[in-house]
Amino acid sequence: MNHEPILYNKKGHVGYITLNRPAANNAITLDMAVALQAATRTVNQDPDVRVVVISAAGDEAFSSGEDWAQLSASASLDSMKDLALRYSVAETVSAIECPVITAISGAASGAGLALALASDLRIASSQASFSAGASSHDVPVANGLTQLLPRIVGRGKAMEMLLTAEPIDAAEALKIGLVHRVVPHQDVISEAIKMAEDMASKAPIALRYAKEAVNKGMDLTLEQALRLECDLYMVLHTTHDRTEGITAFRDKKKPTFKGE
Repeated sequence: MNHEPILYNKKGHVGYITLNRPAANNAITLDMAVALQAATRTVNQDPDVRVVVISAAGDEAFSSGEDWAQLSASASLDSMKDLALRYSVAETVSAIECPVITAISGAASGAGLALALASDLRIASSQASFSAGASSHDVPVANGLTQLLPRIVGRGKAMEMLLTAEPIDAAEALKIGLVHRVVPHQDVISEAIKMAEDMASKAPIALRYAKEAVNKGMDLTLEQALRLECDLYMVLHTTHDRTEGITAFRDKKKPTFKGE
């Protein structure tokens, strides 16, 4: 059995990142945060990876958030740096340049929820639950949730989840737009893989640019965002993949995209 905190492998054009501490409900440690950063660097440096799937080992939890058992009670500078790094997992995932799909098979809480929200698409098991964390000891202000939740579910629902720390089930998560699909528990991984493989068959540069246009455009004025979209579209006109797509359409054949 592999005891690495993060597992990474690639099959075809899809990269797979797995949180691998099932005995601890995949709670996030410093080692896990460092390994996750290494995995995302590998993804961004490999042009052959077009889509990433994030999932978790075990059947009980996607991630229970910060591993409080490994935290020191002291507030030394080093311990605070370690804490900040562990809570940066959402920022780490958001830095992945290609589309990211997260398969949520169980409870996602605190920093674990933030990690999932940092991905582009979320598929949840019907048994999954979602919580900003236990308010008695968690630190929702430090793990990205105060910024990610309102951008995804709106200010009102985000405030409710953050201030009450009450969990919601998969059905409500789908209703408020926190997840994109809810599937039977046994199908959550296969559904994510199916979506990833279908997405990976499309033009990878166009996928990355679509992600960039949405993410960067949200922080711009509408005029600036439309200009960004136009600039990216013009760049796409210079790619081999665009020519391949048009040629394949005219010849009524399946395109072979190279990411060039």
